[in-house]
Amino acid sequence: MAKLKVIQDIISFRNKVREVARPNQFQVELTFPEGLTSTGSELAEMGTFLVKGANLPASTVGTVELPYRGRVLKIAGDRTFEPWTVTVINDEGFKMRNAFEQWSNKISLLAENRSVYAAPANYQTSATVRQLGRTGGDIKSYKFEGIYPVNISAIDLAWDSNDAAEEYTVEFAVQYWEPTTNIVGKLDKGDDPDSDNFNAKNTDKNGVPVE
Repeated sequence: MAKLKVIQDIISFRNKVREVARPNQFQVELTFPEGLTSTGSELAEMGTFLVKGANLPASTVGTVELPYRGRVLKIAGDRTFEPWTVTVINDEGFKMRNAFEQWSNKISLLAENRSVYAAPANYQTSATVRQLGRTGGDIKSYKFEGIYPVNISAIDLAWDSNDAAEEYTVEFAVQYWEPTTNIVGKLDKGDDPDSDNFNAKNTDKNGVPVE
């Protein structure tokens, strides 16, 4: 096997790397449940400009450990989805924060241990985070399903806090997320375990699984 050429100069490095994704090139699109003071479309539009921080989600699969004669066999466990957090610039009218607070309060009332919503589907919504390219357009995006706020952070106030905008974080519980652009590793016709092609491809003529 031929050895890879060692890149020793900056021009060669530039030609190999080309462009890189930038963490400040992104956009978040939030959706809100019905029945809030401000309309969902107004809040969604404000969110695209006022959400100043977010993250592309982690992918986590648990591990099941089976002991065997002094060794441990590790097999795949269950997938879990971590909470998703955004950082929001506080508008002077508090429209975004008021919406998050109303959303949270209707899920669990402040003065009583009950909810305004009759079912989870009424307060769980979706959100999309888009990684943007420097030349425009999405290069990667993720859609979060079944989200709702579980923590709205405090806003710190101080007399000596000059030349700064108020901001706060909102943490959402997430049912699951899916990539919506540039999906890597998409199943082909013979790789879907639920398809007839998978069974034909991965079993012998007697229907016995083959490796």
